[in-house]
Amino acid sequence: MPKLKTKSGTKKRFKVTASGRIKVGQSGKRHGMIKRTPKQIRQKRGTDYLEPADEKIAKKWMPYSR
Repeated sequence: MPKLKTKSGTKKRFKVTASGRIKVGQSGKRHGMIKRTPKQIRQKRGTDYLEPADEKIAKKWMPYSR
């Protein structure tokens, strides 16, 4: 059986937690922060988790991270 390929963009963007959830950085924080409200900036600190539907797709792209 040949090895399965991992999508290189996926391994750079996501981390799998011990419980199997997928951790991802917050989106919308690269530039243009002057036009964001202070509340938006505060809420986008730290990391976020993928929704279950998106999690299924990302896990398919990372076959050896389970």
